Amino acid sequence: MSWQLTPSIVGDLARGAAVLGTGGGGDPYIGALLARQALAVHGPVTVVGLDELPDDALVLTVAMMGAPTVMVEKLPSLDEVVAPVHALGASLGRPVTHIACAEAGGVNSTIPIAAAAALGLPLLDADGMGRAFPELQMVLPTLYGITASPLAFADEKGNTAVLSTIDNTWTERIARVACVEMGCSVMLAGFAMSGASAREALVPASLSACLSIGRGIVEAREAKTDPVAAVVAALGGREVFEGKVVDVERGTTAGFARGNARIEGRGDTVTLSFQNEHLIARTTTGILVTTPDLIIVLDAETAEPITTEGLRYGQRVRVIAAPSDERWHSAEALAMVGPGYFGYDLPSHRFDGTIENSETAA
Repeated sequence: MSWQLTPSIVGDLARGAAVLGTGGGGDPYIGALLARQALAVHGPVTVVGLDELPDDALVLTVAMMGAPTVMVEKLPSLDEVVAPVHALGASLGRPVTHIACAEAGGVNSTIPIAAAAALGLPLLDADGMGRAFPELQMVLPTLYGITASPLAFADEKGNTAVLSTIDNTWTERIARVACVEMGCSVMLAGFAMSGASAREALVPASLSACLSIGRGIVEAREAKTDPVAAVVAALGGREVFEGKVVDVERGTTAGFARGNARIEGRGDTVTLSFQNEHLIARTTTGILVTTPDLIIVLDAETAEPITTEGLRYGQRVRVIAAPSDERWHSAEALAMVGPGYFGYDLPSHRFDGTIENSETAA
């Protein structure tokens, strides 16, 4: 069922998207500002479910590529957001009919709102991950043979290009180099797919999930109940740690925000390792959870999601583990987004403590 996305609900949607963003996906506040601006100027966006999508639709994903830390000082404009969509539509030689989110996380759940509003197009209630991941090829459409290429990208200076590559990994490698040269953040449009392909490859109802999570946090605060518990219940996850941030090591390298954060509490210490998104959560005695399942850091009192660039010494936080879309636990998917891909010599640890390898993967 379709629904209208208006400025009044952007805040709740952005908050929920920051939860699913697992620390990455970009600053939700900045994304919300951009989305509200576009909706105020161009009017509400119609959000449609995958079941309402015609087979012959032309769907494009719209996203920001780059280090989330850069976006705080390098604000995008609406012109920059729509430029790659126009460029890719011209390259494909047919009109774009629908906009989709590449990931359900942070700014990359709100930038597509701005694009859809400015272009007067419907937005899909779906995304390519059900969470956020740091690299362009790390979307479920890759598992279904959908190519990112041709990929269009644009920066704030007016530079625009359309890239054609042999596979999605090469798209990531070449686009990332361009992204670094263009100031470590660019706007993208790619993964052109039909309605039939989108229904098969995307995660359904992810924007609705973001909105529900964000509203649930606010409602729990107003009811003076535990908002963190509300998030855990909404995600079907579990709280794995509570404590104080005592150290953050973070740097922007090769277009990513990479680092580690240490949290002390409960007589133990948790170390979070991240590359834009949280990838590994470990204590002094073992691994709690790893990618591809979700590792989420929330303010201990308010449940406000804290991004990797927002982690600071002294914050009181609670760490949540939650399940990812089950398709991320196939052997092929783990090779693309599991701990080994990011250089960690350990098997995938699911949110519930289950350990899996290529033999136990779904």
